[in-house]
Amino acid sequence: MLDDALKTQLKAYLERLTQPIQLVAALDDGDTSREMRELLQDIVAQSDKITLVERSEEGVRRPSFAIARADGSVHLCFAGLPLGHEFTSLVLALLQVGGHPSKEAPELLEQVRNLDGDHRFETYFSQSCQSCPDVVQALNLMAVLNPRIQHVAIDGAAFQDEVEQRQVMAVPSVFLNGEPFGSGRMGLAEIVARLDTGAAAREAGKIAAKAPFDVLVVGGGPAGAAAAIYAARKGIATGIVAERFGGQVLDTLGIENFISVPHTEGPRLAAALEQHVREYDVDIMNLQRAEQLVPGEEFIEVRLASGASLKSRAVILSTGARWRQMNVPGEDEYRNKGVAYCPHCDGPLFKGKRVAVIGGGNSGVEAAIDLAGIVGHVTLLEFDARLRADEVLQRKLRSLPNVSVIVSAQTTEVTGDGHRVNGLVYKDRHGGAEHRIELEGIFVQIGLLPNTEWLKGTVKLSPRGEIEVDARGETSVPGVFAAGDCTTVPYKQIVIAMGEGSKAALGAFDHLIRTSAPQAREAA
Repeated sequence: MLDDALKTQLKAYLERLTQPIQLVAALDDGDTSREMRELLQDIVAQSDKITLVERSEEGVRRPSFAIARADGSVHLCFAGLPLGHEFTSLVLALLQVGGHPSKEAPELLEQVRNLDGDHRFETYFSQSCQSCPDVVQALNLMAVLNPRIQHVAIDGAAFQDEVEQRQVMAVPSVFLNGEPFGSGRMGLAEIVARLDTGAAAREAGKIAAKAPFDVLVVGGGPAGAAAAIYAARKGIATGIVAERFGGQVLDTLGIENFISVPHTEGPRLAAALEQHVREYDVDIMNLQRAEQLVPGEEFIEVRLASGASLKSRAVILSTGARWRQMNVPGEDEYRNKGVAYCPHCDGPLFKGKRVAVIGGGNSGVEAAIDLAGIVGHVTLLEFDARLRADEVLQRKLRSLPNVSVIVSAQTTEVTGDGHRVNGLVYKDRHGGAEHRIELEGIFVQIGLLPNTEWLKGTVKLSPRGEIEVDARGETSVPGVFAAGDCTTVPYKQIVIAMGEGSKAALGAFDHLIRTSAPQAREAA
């Protein structure tokens, strides 16, 4: 099942086990069970601290396997094969059940241990989803730390009946005690904050008590991370407040144009960014959404959704962008019920079905090409009179037998049966006639929208909502700088965002030394 190189790598990892563990498998006669048995046997062969047994009782998902301690204190299970992006989740689960400590913050781990109540989590994932491992790994760790928490990670492609019955149309999808809990990327801190109802208020209190910063960065993507590093290297008091550290990079699959790194993946790059920032004296405040910017003569104030506020002598805005929506009737109603924005994550859930892709740029055509290998049929709709994707992508698209292309098509409505999508309506922009397409899924790929609504009336924005900046990254408000995808700087690329973040930090430092002497950060 595993090649020799992977076995060697796994063997090295499993040497970190400090206590014996048991793999408890529930198998049947199917091909997936055969593959699972081979996988588990390969794992057992790499460590004398791991044993394999098969369970015979009824009422257990098959194929599945639990990773257990001898005392039965851990309730952690994989249903289906944890391969693809989830192989890392499997390795981490083996290590953590086997006693290897987590690298998460000690106070967060203690918060998990102290959670009260019985929590039975089920997560539906797909092997191609780069957002799913964060959720699976967080819930697995919680099951390791707290004996009243259980977690089953389920490969949706292997349990299609469950997916249909529970109307799971986006991954990751999490259920708690049989009821929907959430979907989309969630980290450990975010999940714990939802369960520990007093956590948000406690965190807001801590933030409100912080002394003013010299530079406060708002946003934790590539631009924000670069800005924080460059500011901290100047020896000044630096903070970074982010709704989710990593930003849109977390939703990016393959990155092949980051200079000097031939290939990486978004979550891996986001983790490296955070690790690099943490090497400096930067106060990181994650899971905090900025809601208002209040300029002042001495300090600029950033008010947060939690009710807390922060003050700083200079502010760098790097709030990035998000997927643009169609803004048509039915889109919000059927989000995650057939309307999706990530073909890599959610495509496997539409195996053999009819789907549409909205958008004829590179991202839309790439999505259609990827989906064509999974679904029954793809209809690509483009608002313009022609596709805008690179010609090499268009040639590949035209070679696929199960793809139809409709141009000059304006989507006007998403339709459904109250539970899930069953079609869409579009208008022919030439003749004006309306047409309906019956389908089960819609993937929206029509570009980005800057996260700047909260800044209207404070800093100058372009007609597209982007923050207008000068050559040094400064906005229309003195002391307020901006960088990355939320600005008017063209070409929304990771490497450009990093450069702009660095430039904004240098601009902010130059502003500080010309207007007031920055305060050196006191040792903690």
